[in-house]
Parts: sequence; structure tokens; C-alpha cells
Amino acid sequence: MCGIFGYVGKKDAGRIVVEGLKRLDYRGYDSWGVAVNTQTKISVAKDIGKVDVGTSNLVLPDARIAIGHTRWATHGSVTQNNAHPHFSTDKSFVVAQNGIVENFEELKEQLTKERYVFKTQTDTEVIVRLIEKKLKKIPDLAEAVRLAFLDLTGRNTIIVLHKNGDIIAARNGSPLLVGLNKKTQEIFISSDSLSISGHASEMLVLDNHQMIVCHDQNLSLHDTATGKKLPLNPEKMDIKKQVIDKGEYEHFMLKEIHETPQVLDAIINSPDDFQKFAQAIKRARTVYTVGSGTAGGAAAQIAYYLREIAKVNAISLVGADASDYYQLFSKDDLIIAPSQSGETADVLEVLEVAQKKGMKIASYVNMPGSMMSRISNFAFMSHAGPEICVMSTKIYTSQIAWGYFVASIVANKKAVAVKNLKKVSIEIKKLFEPSSIKHLQKVAKYLSKQKHIFILGKGQNFLIAKEGMIKMIEGSYIHAHAMPAGDLKHYAITLIEKGTPVMAVLSRDNSYNDVLNAIHEVRARGAYVVALSPEENISFDLHIPVPDLGEVSAIYNVVPFQLITYYMSVMLGNNVDKPRNIAKSVTVK
Repeated sequence: MCGIFGYVGKKDAGRIVVEGLKRLDYRGYDSWGVAVNTQTKISVAKDIGKVDVGTSNLVLPDARIAIGHTRWATHGSVTQNNAHPHFSTDKSFVVAQNGIVENFEELKEQLTKERYVFKTQTDTEVIVRLIEKKLKKIPDLAEAVRLAFLDLTGRNTIIVLHKNGDIIAARNGSPLLVGLNKKTQEIFISSDSLSISGHASEMLVLDNHQMIVCHDQNLSLHDTATGKKLPLNPEKMDIKKQVIDKGEYEHFMLKEIHETPQVLDAIINSPDDFQKFAQAIKRARTVYTVGSGTAGGAAAQIAYYLREIAKVNAISLVGADASDYYQLFSKDDLIIAPSQSGETADVLEVLEVAQKKGMKIASYVNMPGSMMSRISNFAFMSHAGPEICVMSTKIYTSQIAWGYFVASIVANKKAVAVKNLKKVSIEIKKLFEPSSIKHLQKVAKYLSKQKHIFILGKGQNFLIAKEGMIKMIEGSYIHAHAMPAGDLKHYAITLIEKGTPVMAVLSRDNSYNDVLNAIHEVRARGAYVVALSPEENISFDLHIPVPDLGEVSAIYNVVPFQLITYYMSVMLGNNVDKPRNIAKSVTVK
């Protein structure tokens, strides 16, 4: 989850690292820290909260080498003391980590017996003490780091800065890449490519079990298992510098929702060749889709489109709970993973199992150079541009629209899909008109005063109801519960009483009457019904009119949910772009 950034060059390293961390704080913003090297010692500045310090106020000496970290807390409370980087006992080096040391209790117990002193509550400090222990026998820091890294279990990436200016970074699971600018003789080390876009001309993405050593601006790559030196083969970095600002919008979330039509247009105009992928889907015995959180919902919607439109045997999995399917995986199967970051830990674990089983892997990712893309037989990019708000909006819509597009190509209906997605794009633009926004704000005002919200859907709209639930929980901190409309009467109807808010999302398809019946049932028990529907009904207390777009109605219907959540979050005074306790890129299990 956390973000790592390092810099070696001729500029003010501390300020460069802070700017890099600001681009990485979607990965976690509980605390942050920067360590700079002045050739004689290491100076550290760190604080709790997001990286909002102005570079002119950064109290650090001028330096040319630095590392930094933005934290999502896993072990230890959110305090300045627990913020990374962490000093060695003799202040000769510091360590920052992205990941979880799963065996840290065992290691800490052993190290404590050996008289090593711990000053924080973090699992990261175990790595610091392990390196110190290795250094007693091996005076070479890089080798000590490598050996300490081998003692860790779990998905981890670490970065180490020594007072002599050496930087060592190792990867196992959590992302790590090196950006190079030969013209300016700068080196950037980061958790993602977005943070170095526009600064580096070449990029080296480390694979698992690899370690980079930077000494006097000279780089070397090593295998962590053997220490063997590996060839350096950086790739040309085709990512243009991304301008990351809110423009005319108050928040990134609102800006990114408004970018949805362009995202859909990018799918329609995609230069990718889908035919080989479509043939692989047709040949597959079973197509699995996998994701977590919002991307998990997108994966399920993609599976729905493959079943409904392409008549493919498609099964959706949740990354963190897919292990019981491993025994069913076969080389005759194919697995599809939508992801914003391409580095989601529990999804990568599923894909690694699939790879070992000989399955074909496809990914739809928004972050160039990600591990998911690198291990995929079919790697697709969303071309959606950066999504800074931790709550995913345009990327989710892009993922389900892409799934619909793929299913249509498999069914030999590409022309129909293009036509339908163009309609969705046009209709979403109308949703941003003042009269529509005013009505959605009215709905948000009502919902923001509730403690619990039920959301009903069926068919193409059930997973849209579920995504509406996810958004409301993330952004408003209000409990929401989505369920299939037909399942209502089997349990949740016991909770319906006078004034209970119930949302429903309907489309004019074969599920319409079933959802309407569920609305009648809750209304009879006093519920206050808010309905997204192409037409008005006497059972609706609040009606949100949506266009009848046939089989692509769901792609449109998610956007009103996103906007309602946005206005709820604003009205409640919440941090819209950075909701509490969550991070965008979940690179730990």
C-alpha cells in the first residue's frame, strides 16, 4: 500500500522526493517521511497526515540524494515515531518499506533475545535490526540488505539509504521501478511510473526477487536469492508528463467523473487488436475474472457481459477469497484481471497461481509498467489518464465498458457495441447539465442525513447497485447494503420500517418488473424509495430519471451513484479525494 520514492541527481533531492511523494500519496496518507544524505550524515523529516508540506518549508539540508515514504499503516498506530524512514541504531542508514513482514513477530522475538532494541511499533523496524545483525558478519551493506531480505516472508519492497550516499532497494511483491534520465544524469526510484512521468526517459521495472544498488550514480541489478549480477535492460519510457491538477473543479473526484465520456471514447477508438484475445476467450474452457474492491465489482460485471452477450462460461472471483478455486484452474482456462494500479497484492497472488497452472492471463490496467501487465499474455491499457481520487470512478466505468466491448467482439457485435458506447458517452455528458446536477444534489442531501441505506438491483444493474454501495461507504462513511432485488424478501425485509431509505436501480429489460415488485414490497412497509429509472412510478418517493439504453444502461447508471456520493461527501465535510483509512493501490494482503 505505501509509496516509496528515491532520487539521485544534481537538484535539491529533498524537494524532488516530496513532490514525488505527493504523486504517490494515493497509496497511503497516514504519515510520510523524507531522508536526505549530505555525504557525512542522514537527516530525516517526517510527520503524520498527508504530504502537504510546501517545499519551501521543508526543514532539511540541501542534498543531492534522498529517499522518501508515504505510509498506509499496517503495524503500529499513526504516529510520527512510526512514520518511515527508520534509522539504524548508529544512524548510518535508514529503511522504508512497502509491504508486510508476515513473520515479524517471530523475527522480533529472536532479535529481542539477542539484545536488539526496538523503538517503534512497526514491522519495518525488524528489517532495520536484521540488516544490523547481518552487518556484524558481512561489512558490505548491499550484501547485508540482500541476506536480511531473504529472511522476510510476505510481499515486501524496501529501500535503504546509507550515509555514504548508496541506495539499495529490493522487491518481492510490492512494486518498484527505476527511472533514468541520461541527459540530466538523474535517477528516480519509485512505486509507480506516474510519479516519474516527464522526468525520466527510460524505465527499469524490477521483477520479484530483484535488487537494485546505486553507488556514485552507477546502477547494478542483482538476484536477491543468489546475489548474482543481472543485465540492466531499461525500456524507453513512453509515458508523457501528466499534468495533475484539479483544473476548474473543486476536487479530483468530480473532475474524474466528468472525464468519463473521454474514457469511453478511448475504448471505442482503441488501437488494440482484440481478435486474438477474442479467439482465446472462445477457446477457453472457463473464463475467470478477478479483482478486489471496486475492481472486483468490475470483474464481476465483465463476467456478466461475457455470459449474457458472448454466451461464455465466465466466473468472477474476489482476489482475497479465490483460493478454493485454485484446484479447478486448468491450462485450458483464461483469467481476466481489471485493475487501476496493476499491483493489487491478492489479485497478483491469484494470477501467479494461474500462471503456474498454464492459464492464459489478460489484464486491463491504468498504470504502465505494472506487474499485472508484465505477466499477461494479453495486456490492455485503459488510457484513462491518472485517477488521483482514492475512490475509483472513471476507471471503474472504463473497466465495465471495456468488458462489454470485449464480450461484444467475442459475439461478433463490435459495430453494435461502438454505437451503444457512443450513446452512453453522449448521455453522460447530459447528466452534467445544471438541472440534472441540482436534482442529484437534492437526492444527496436526503441520503446524507441517513444512517443506513439499502440498494436494490437485478441483472445488469445488480453489480451497479453494489458499486453504489461501495462508493457511499467509501465517501460518506454511511452504512449501505446492496442486494439482489429478489433476495430482499428472504432476510433484509425484516429491517424495513417506516422511513427506511431504499434505493433501486432499474432498466427497461426483463428484470424491470422484478425490481418494481421489490419496491412495492418495501414501500408497503413504509420505506422511502429513491429510484434510478427510465420512467416515473407512483411507488417512487424520489425519481432519478435515466435514459433507456438497453444492454448498456448499467454503464450509464453507475455515474449518478458516483455523483450522489460526491455531493454526499462534500455535504458531510469529508475528505473527498482521500477518504479515511483506505488507499487506492492495495499492495499488501
